[in-house]
Amino acid sequence: MFATLERTAKLLRAPTQAERDLAYLNEAGDRYDLEARERNLSRRSANRGLGF
Repeated sequence: MFATLERTAKLLRAPTQAERDLAYLNEAGDRYDLEARERNLSRRSANRGLGF
């Protein structure tokens, strides 16, 4: 019974920010796109610390 509840909970949980960031980086088409995406994430993480 508890195993079923655990499986259901895993299916319903939202992805973490790290998982979303990794999925975003994995969509890069080439290394230049990857570098641009990394810069974009760096800027976003810096802005999160400022409350934006």
